[in-house]
Amino acid sequence: MSDHKCVYGPVPSRRLGESLGISPIPKKTCNYSCIYCQLGRTDRMTNTRSEFFPLQQIVDEFRSALKCGVYFDAVTLVGEGEPTLYSHIGELITEMKKYTKKPAAVITNGALLYEKSLREELSHADIVLPSLDAYDERSFRTINRPCSGLTFEKCFQGLADFSREYTGELWIETMVIDGINDDDESLNRMKNLLKEVRYSRLYINTPVRPPAEENVPPVSPEKMERAVKILGGISIDQLVSVGFYSSEKDDYNAVLGIIRRHPMNQFEIGTFLKTRGNSEGKKILSRLNEDPAVQGVEYKGFVTYRLR
Repeated sequence: MSDHKCVYGPVPSRRLGESLGISPIPKKTCNYSCIYCQLGRTDRMTNTRSEFFPLQQIVDEFRSALKCGVYFDAVTLVGEGEPTLYSHIGELITEMKKYTKKPAAVITNGALLYEKSLREELSHADIVLPSLDAYDERSFRTINRPCSGLTFEKCFQGLADFSREYTGELWIETMVIDGINDDDESLNRMKNLLKEVRYSRLYINTPVRPPAEENVPPVSPEKMERAVKILGGISIDQLVSVGFYSSEKDDYNAVLGIIRRHPMNQFEIGTFLKTRGNSEGKKILSRLNEDPAVQGVEYKGFVTYRLR
């Protein structure tokens, strides 16, 4: 799988278990530039759906990954940005389901759900996981920093409409950020909004990896508990993730392949290398620190590595 451009993993997901990932869009291509994004600032802001990679290429990579025999709990469309910008996402979901009985999930910011055609495409997925971090136009622009032409009302209405049409599992995730949307007024406004959405689960998250902007702190455990009490959801911190996987034989390239889409801190890298029989984690970390393509960010007492 080391030569795959779009299929990777499995990687640990606290919601989905071992997730075999599919990224059908180029790196950092999105219609949001969220202040908390673990991939950093969006490089390519667009709200135009395109066929960034040929559909058959992605399907062939997926079938090749299945032949490797790796275990996974779900196959997940989760871009290095926003996967619904891929113009053939409905066909891609349908094709994936031909080759596996594992659930097909789509992790999305939900911005494009105002398009009826996209809602119909996503209807083929078993699980859709849209985010909802804001409760009005001001908080929307502060947190998500959307592409020109997107408004909070338009995006939220699309989510509400999709929730009434969709027959699969709809799992909402909201990111709670200290000093921005964690006060009781903000949480209660979010609670009232959620009454207009039909969902199966609500996950409440807070930044755990270095965000795109410096002043985006996580909430305290006490504030997270308060958010759970008001919103009635599940703190994502209560979920346990499993380990990382790569079929790449070279250990350094294996780490690069993972952090391209899923940042890892130095302890996660060390544990991952030990599972591969590599006891020279310090040498790998030293190479990462010297690699101009890699960014090491100190956050919450850890150094987390991601590609620039």
